[in-house]
Amino acid sequence: MEFNNLLLEVKDGLAVLTINRPDKLNALNNEVMKEIKAAFEHIRENDEVKAVIVTGAGEKAFVAGADITEIHTLDETSGTYFAQVGHDIFTLIEKLPKPVIAAVNGFALGGGCELAMACHIRLASENARFGQPEVSLGITPGYGGTQRLPRLVGKGRALEMVMTGNMVSADQAQSIGLVNHVYAADELMAKAEEMARTIMSKGPAAVAMCIRLVNEGLDLPLDEAKAHEAKLFGEICATGDMKEGTAAFMEKRKPNFTGK
Repeated sequence: MEFNNLLLEVKDGLAVLTINRPDKLNALNNEVMKEIKAAFEHIRENDEVKAVIVTGAGEKAFVAGADITEIHTLDETSGTYFAQVGHDIFTLIEKLPKPVIAAVNGFALGGGCELAMACHIRLASENARFGQPEVSLGITPGYGGTQRLPRLVGKGRALEMVMTGNMVSADQAQSIGLVNHVYAADELMAKAEEMARTIMSKGPAAVAMCIRLVNEGLDLPLDEAKAHEAKLFGEICATGDMKEGTAAFMEKRKPNFTGK
């Protein structure tokens, strides 16, 4: 696919999606958001793609926020629509039945932090910075920042970040659970690919089910969540991948998963 603001490369089943506006610190605007949606819809339907890495072009930013000139014109009605469009796109990423890894290579602020949080796993370079600075503009996060952030780092830390607007370093982000791992800048993409290919070697139906279980279970009472897990465990036991994976283990060989 051809994009004006994104680069999409697929190699050996791994898609690397790069937000490509380095002169604007990869800031999100309406056109970029539409392209992100189109890219992930394509990835979802493309059987060749088994995993995704999302990163930003250049050395300064992953995504340094949204286009303030677009936000300045919003009123109550258009603001609600603006936020809902963002929610729909980031939910598409969050619910993708293929692993999505954010390789955060610089500033991840506002919508950039929200994009990273919509991904299943976050890896960061040592120079990465995370923040939800919207209150400095007199607004709140609108693409899920007030909802995903407390689920990742807890209520108190999330409220501190969204109310002060202060940035946190990569190491701080890791210490509070916002980031899984921190690497030197020149190692980040290699480490992201290494993790992606590790996940790709597992049963794809099981990986997709894990994503679904975690996403859906977080919003259920514990007893309901456990019952949901048991039901979907039963469904995965009926797959060919389950039979292949367990047989390969017993036969001491590498499994040949098909995703079915």
